Amino acid sequence: MTAQIELKNVEKYYGAYHALKNIDLSIAKGQFVALVGPSGCGKSTLLRSLAGLETITSGAIHIAGERVNDLPPRKRDVAMVFQSYALYPHMNVMDNLTYSMRLKRKPRAEIEAAAKEVAETIGLSHLLDRFPRELSGGQRQRVAMGRAIIRNPKAFLFDEPLSNLDASLRVHMRKEVRALHNRLGATSVYVTHDQIEAMTMADHVVVMRDGIIEQQGAPLDLYAHPANQFVAGFIGSPAMNFVDARISESGEAARLNLPGEPLIPLNGSYPPGRSVIVGLRPEHLSVVGPDAGLALKVSMVESVGSASYISCSATPELSFVVEGTTRLRSGDSVHLAIDPDHVHVFDAKTRLAIGVVN
Repeated sequence: MTAQIELKNVEKYYGAYHALKNIDLSIAKGQFVALVGPSGCGKSTLLRSLAGLETITSGAIHIAGERVNDLPPRKRDVAMVFQSYALYPHMNVMDNLTYSMRLKRKPRAEIEAAAKEVAETIGLSHLLDRFPRELSGGQRQRVAMGRAIIRNPKAFLFDEPLSNLDASLRVHMRKEVRALHNRLGATSVYVTHDQIEAMTMADHVVVMRDGIIEQQGAPLDLYAHPANQFVAGFIGSPAMNFVDARISESGEAARLNLPGEPLIPLNGSYPPGRSVIVGLRPEHLSVVGPDAGLALKVSMVESVGSASYISCSATPELSFVVEGTTRLRSGDSVHLAIDPDHVHVFDAKTRLAIGVVN
């Protein structure tokens, strides 16, 4: 696939602060890429560097094959959608949508035709005469996206565009953004701190921390094969459980550092005697009878109707999830089975995933 955006050895310093560290990233034409990570990881700095709002310290940025390091934002032919919408309050929807075209003194007929087409695409044809103050948050965000679409840029850059919306509207809008991307066949780079948003919207997810790319790939690949403990804990909801352990002498089981030091089977063979961290996703733990599994005590039950999230008192705390409601209550004893196919093993020192020996 042709790379529409390419970053090579990109570094960014703010004085002594190293914000981006040797970033290599290739984004194919038409791809939807999400940059995700905790606050301060560098994802917004990376997006702003693509847009030309930040000047990189070293490295190279190419957009549609052109090196754009020294180009100002207006010449990079990318459109950015901000968290704050950034609409002109004194302009109605029509004028907000067509502002860039009017600056370029495009013919009136061309402007009106483009505005009509974009308004239909984003579902705002009936609101062209309204001002931003007369619109809901979702409608304002549609206008912001429409203003980007009308420019027909080489890439769309989204900087946490849904973070100001309430939870139910966010779910609705992320479907709209993805559907819009599919209709336009555009190249999109989307920054979010919400890993659920990244997993459900993107073709390709880039997980960042402390200015570096920890791992990148298809959403389900990151979920199933995290490269390290950080990615394993960041991707997936509820978050993965982590327990200190040691590989058995056979290499085919791990002894957990929990009361009774239970021995759990592993799918494959690992270096015998090695100190590790075992990762167990809550959705991969299941309740079994009293003569099997890990013996734990329930400390909290949180039910949302479709599922119940249950925490167990252990050091560290373990959680698991069951479909629908549950009869379990705080203080109850519970036994949990672990599926060897879904056990993740990380080195205790490096926190990197350990592969099967044979």
